[in-house]
Amino acid sequence: MTYLLGIDTGGTYTDAVILKEEKEVIASAKSLTTREDLALGIGRAVQSVLSTSAVSAAQVSMASLSTTLATNALVEGQGDRIGLIYIGFRDGAVVKNGLSAALKGDPFLELKGGHSHAGIEVCPLDEATLRAWIAGLSGMSAFAVASQFATRNPAHEVRAAEIVKELTGKPVSASHQFSAKLNGPKRALTALLNARLIGMIDTLICRASGQLQNLGILAPLMVVRGDGALISQDQAREKPIETILSGPAASIVGARWLTGASDALVSDIGGTTTDVALLKNGRPAIDPMGAQVGPYRTMVEAVAMRTTGLGGDSEVHFQVEGLSGGFFLGPKRVLPVSLAALDQPQVMHDALDMQLKSSLPGEYDGRFVRKITNIDPVNFAARDRQLWLKLTDTFQPMAHVISNRLEAQGLSRLVSRGLAQIAALTPSDASHVLGNTDVWDKGMAEKALLLFGRRRTGLGVQLGTDVHELAQKVVDQLTHQTTLALLEAAFEEEETDFGTPSLALASHPLLQRGLAGHRGILKIDVGLNVPVVGLGASAPTYYPAVGDRINCEMILPSHAGVANAIGAVVGRVTMRASGIITSPSEGHYRVHLSDRVLDFSDEQEALLALEYKLCQSAQSAAQSAGAEDVELDVSRDVRKATIEHKHMFVEAEVHVVATGRPRITNTA
Repeated sequence: MTYLLGIDTGGTYTDAVILKEEKEVIASAKSLTTREDLALGIGRAVQSVLSTSAVSAAQVSMASLSTTLATNALVEGQGDRIGLIYIGFRDGAVVKNGLSAALKGDPFLELKGGHSHAGIEVCPLDEATLRAWIAGLSGMSAFAVASQFATRNPAHEVRAAEIVKELTGKPVSASHQFSAKLNGPKRALTALLNARLIGMIDTLICRASGQLQNLGILAPLMVVRGDGALISQDQAREKPIETILSGPAASIVGARWLTGASDALVSDIGGTTTDVALLKNGRPAIDPMGAQVGPYRTMVEAVAMRTTGLGGDSEVHFQVEGLSGGFFLGPKRVLPVSLAALDQPQVMHDALDMQLKSSLPGEYDGRFVRKITNIDPVNFAARDRQLWLKLTDTFQPMAHVISNRLEAQGLSRLVSRGLAQIAALTPSDASHVLGNTDVWDKGMAEKALLLFGRRRTGLGVQLGTDVHELAQKVVDQLTHQTTLALLEAAFEEEETDFGTPSLALASHPLLQRGLAGHRGILKIDVGLNVPVVGLGASAPTYYPAVGDRINCEMILPSHAGVANAIGAVVGRVTMRASGIITSPSEGHYRVHLSDRVLDFSDEQEALLALEYKLCQSAQSAAQSAGAEDVELDVSRDVRKATIEHKHMFVEAEVHVVATGRPRITNTA
């Protein structure tokens, strides 16, 4: 008898499930996610599910973790301070290529060096400048290195990484490690984001692994990658960027396992995001353009998932523009005030009571802030550090901390770095007022809604005084924004090109009238032609209305609230390796490997050599991830041109996929 433990850390809850023989869910449990130390929530969820299932820790044969940590960090702009080394690109390329926005003020160096598309050195690497730049830095957690045409010759990235490690001992993310494709700026962005996530994911995995061992679970810990495949914890530490969309990808795998659905849209609502993907012929599609999360398009192979900053814990904002006023949700997550009040009810209730007594609404009414780390941000701007020193470990009204716009901007920076946390009004609070859920402080939610309703529209009219009516408007807004996310995803997956951006189509008044079943001279009917599988703990609360709105079948399976944790243990180990062969001159075949370049005079010898190296790499990676009975699939794409009736070799790509089920520990 084998028992598998699946764990998922979401924005609000951490889930755990026990599966027997990969066939049956015998127990599930939830624990509040502990943002200050995610491992605490993991430990509580695992303890609970072991107790419920009556399975001993020693009986667990495998444990696997999916996490929204990396996804949420990128959506919310969080992460550690890093340095970018940009080699061989034109001066000013960091700004021109759009990397400065992702750097968020972190240092970068544009360095001489780089190679041509044929892998030939264009300019020697300027090591002296690199060493001097590193010597002037402090407070870096990691570095990213990207060199021009590094996928054709990675020598300068490798050397720069060696120098960084020699001088700092910090981890380095080199762009050629993430893709064999060209597009240096996109590879640089991927390496940059990976570097920013290293400390965060490493801490999570170390603490989670330690918690499991303390509980007596000695089985290997796997981590879900963004394409739904499983990797070892060591591989996840090295390339944390590959865990973006880990939780959503696990949900797709879990949705297929739970429902057997072949063709459907899968929509997973969490605390921070709503993730939508298409299940086609029983398989989730891999995004050919690379995973996109928030504003970032990376070169990470992941499920074709559309992630929107919309969840049960999205902050409710007042619609300032226009005369009628209203609500909009997200994209950032906050702690629901009804949840925050559980820790310090008297302080928070007293604060809202005082705000309700005021004759005029305040800009920061109903909002609270606290610090969530005791690490002094000494490398921050002086103004931001002074603001951080004003914060306490417990929530206090935001108006006690923020006195001007500059401080408000500084607080946003502290939140984005994970140094502060905000509690405010969310759809979760509205659900408590409506009686759809009853686990936190309903009274706190009602007061926050009353404060929000005191805001005035452009016509000078208050939003409302009836808390139930206001709560319903918040939930209706969630329904509306979820509908837009689903329709946008559907248009993106349509084979027909409508010639208009998907978001514009989804929100077009004609389509919206069709959803409402317009009847006039025109009869307009619109709906989805595939079912929607609704996942997430709050899906049964919110998604029936979504199904009604878009006129489709809404499937809400049993265990929908822990689908991510289920998907974490029913997946397979999958490793991919790709390489390219170019032809600098007739009869000359150059094989571009991840660590060097090889030249051949025979096309077939070059192809076989590349296939051999890629098979070695993919199989080794799969075995390192814990796979057994590894199967290899090899594909070639050889491109030739016909010139004067003669076939000329242009380029070839070779792709290898290694798959296998994770090795199960014998617990007999």
